[in-house]
Amino acid sequence: MVEIGSTNQLTVVRVTKPGHVLRDDEGRELLLPHKLGPRELQVGDAISVFVYTDSEDRPIATTQKPLAQVGDFACLKVVHVNEHGAFLDWGLDKDLFVPKSEQHVSMRVGQSYVVAVFLDGATERVAAASKLGPFFDYDVSSLSEGKPVELLAYDENDVGMLVIVDDRYSGMIHRSEIFRPVRVGDRLSGFVAKIRDDNKLDIRLRRTGQSAQMDASALILEALKSSGGVLPLGDKSPPAEIVQRLGISKKVFKAAVGALYKSGQVIPGPKETRLKS
Repeated sequence: MVEIGSTNQLTVVRVTKPGHVLRDDEGRELLLPHKLGPRELQVGDAISVFVYTDSEDRPIATTQKPLAQVGDFACLKVVHVNEHGAFLDWGLDKDLFVPKSEQHVSMRVGQSYVVAVFLDGATERVAAASKLGPFFDYDVSSLSEGKPVELLAYDENDVGMLVIVDDRYSGMIHRSEIFRPVRVGDRLSGFVAKIRDDNKLDIRLRRTGQSAQMDASALILEALKSSGGVLPLGDKSPPAEIVQRLGISKKVFKAAVGALYKSGQVIPGPKETRLKS
């Protein structure tokens, strides 16, 4: 069965002037226009194509690779706006439509927004929404505190940065946990800090406890090696300097330097840390 908004494996059944006619295993046919696929295809060849609908709502195939498919979240740029909604560049000739009713805030040309890509069941059109709530999975039974996760930052508020967790769940990185610039659209790694009663997640960007200290120790050693064995940070350095240079808190920095000192790898000082030769 052809899945609109997804990549499909289809077979060429005939060649026409407009393009190659493809068929799925249930007998449904659609066109791969010559301009959207390789001309050397022959009858009987199998090909992987993305299927969406054209301006007349007919299913059409392309070998162009979209930046997102149905079920995905992605950060995409607005290229046009009219009274009905906004149009996003998603890597295909036909732009991706975001109805006004599906916009969290009014979209502006040139700005990028994180959206969910979905299939409108009534029209079979692929569309997008920046109102993300209905697209999250709130069954977090497979998650546990401390689990490594992949993140996509999608919005910011007074509390912190809102993130999509593992392309499925809703999460938050509190401001107290952010030690480097994070912008909407950034993809980064983190860890589940807490599973809340509303099945949303609190996220840390770094591990805690001994694991965090080991990570920080490795980071400090790498910084020492790349700076010639002397790092201009020490016990009396302002916390902001440590955050700016290493992306870790002063508390984590001091614990890691202490551990490296005990193991005989560094010589700490008030304003600098040296690699022990």
